[in-house]
Parts: sequence; C-alpha cells; structure tokens
Amino acid sequence: MRLLLADDEKELTDALSMILNYNKFITDCVYNGQDALDYAMSGEYDGIILDVMMPRMDGVEVLRRLRQAGITTPVLMLTAKSQLRDKVEGLDAGADDYLPKPFETEELLARIRAMARRGSAVFTPDTLIFGDLSLDRKSFELKCGGESVRLANKEFQMMELMMTNPKVVISTERFMDRVWGFDSDSEMNVVWAYVSYLRKKLQTLGSRVELTALRGRGYMLEDSGA
Repeated sequence: MRLLLADDEKELTDALSMILNYNKFITDCVYNGQDALDYAMSGEYDGIILDVMMPRMDGVEVLRRLRQAGITTPVLMLTAKSQLRDKVEGLDAGADDYLPKPFETEELLARIRAMARRGSAVFTPDTLIFGDLSLDRKSFELKCGGESVRLANKEFQMMELMMTNPKVVISTERFMDRVWGFDSDSEMNVVWAYVSYLRKKLQTLGSRVELTALRGRGYMLEDSGA
C-alpha cells in the first residue's frame, strides 16, 4: 500500500515514515501544501495522510482541490487542531477520517488500515495465491506446501505487486515507483538484485512458480505446472 504523508513537522514526518515503512507501507513525504497537492494529483496513492496547518497551502484547501479535480484517494487528516468545527471543516471538505495530535502509533496504523478498506471497491484478501504459492499479508510469509520463508520489506512489496497482478508484466519503472518511490536515489539495477533474492527464495521453497524476465519489458510470475 502506497501512502503520501504531508506535514511541515519534518522530524515527525520522517519518524512516521520509518514506522510506516517498517509496517510494509510505501511512503512519499512532503512538507508543504503545494507539494502535497502536486504529488496527490498523480492519483498513484492508496491513501493520503494530510496535516492541516502547512506552509504554501493549508491541508483543507489541498483536500478541496483534490476532490474538485476528481481525486477520490482516501484522506486522513492528521492535525493538532482538535476543535469540533475544525473536524467538521475537514470532513466537509472530503476527508475520510480525522486524527488529532498527539496520537498513539497503533491507532494511526489501525485508522490507515480502516481507511484503505473503505476506499477500496474490491475486497483485499489477507492471503494471495498463485500456483502453489501463497503470500500472507499479515505475517509477510511466502509459503509453498509445508515450507515458508519470511520476506524482507522490499521483497514482500515486489511479490505482492506481482501476485495481485497475475500473468501481467511489471516493468522495472513500475517496481521503482511502487516499491522505492518517486524520489528514490536507488539505481534501476536494484530491481534486478531483488528479483535475484526472490528467485532464490522460490528455489528454497521448491515452488514450481518461476519469476520470468522478459527482455526490455519487465518481470512476471509464471506457473510452470499450469
């Protein structure tokens, strides 16, 4: 799940990003309202965490412009403004939820998960299945028969992307955008490195599923036993 996190408190934002990344979310961070609007207009996010009081444009105005542009991405307002009228203003502007600061990390994570469920028109299962593989989205374990391995963060995100798009070729650029983020300094060859890691884990599990490279196009999962 990919999130946009917009808050002018840089230390808080970066700390939240680390927590979210640890919990298998992909995050892009911005620190003012104009950047929040520009990034969110891409429509590439599964959810947006938006502070109200930001320079260049406040969060409520960002939200209004997104909704006017037809961007329906779920939005959680995260702000120190906790008066009832402030909550009403944010919700009327199109927010899906409202969480005042300070907050507990567990509550933030629970609200993000709930927001994602409400924003999705399609039920998202806890376990993905392809061929003889299953991927547990809660434990991050990849299983085949009686064997299992726990995937590292980026490995899990890549496998999840491929298993939610079965028999679809995923380009290197799409992996970079979805897993490493727009602003990543990583080189494209990092994708190949993680493909290699995943192939080794498929071999360890004894799976008949193969991670195939299509020259100049990208990667996809294939079931050799189908």
